Amino acid sequence: MKIQHDQPVHAGQWQLQEAKNRLSQLVNSAQHDGPQTITLRGKPAAVVISIEEYKKITSKPKLPLSQFFAQSPLHDVDLDLSRSADLPREVDL
Repeated sequence: MKIQHDQPVHAGQWQLQEAKNRLSQLVNSAQHDGPQTITLRGKPAAVVISIEEYKKITSKPKLPLSQFFAQSPLHDVDLDLSRSADLPREVDL
């Protein structure tokens, strides 16, 4: 039985040694086929993604806190933010 080495074990999944040996193909697969998982001792250990995917994930615009709350689906909820004027109870230590 002949084992072909032109594809990872499972599409999108690479054993660490194979990923090291075929880094160019791994990067190419990440660019064209989507995220590629690298396994270590049979368990997922890392994921290689294209630069475009990385930019999508990391370049979300950061909103000022006031704008974040204004866009919240709960912005119309009326919260009682008043504080009780009573003194706190005594605690025996």
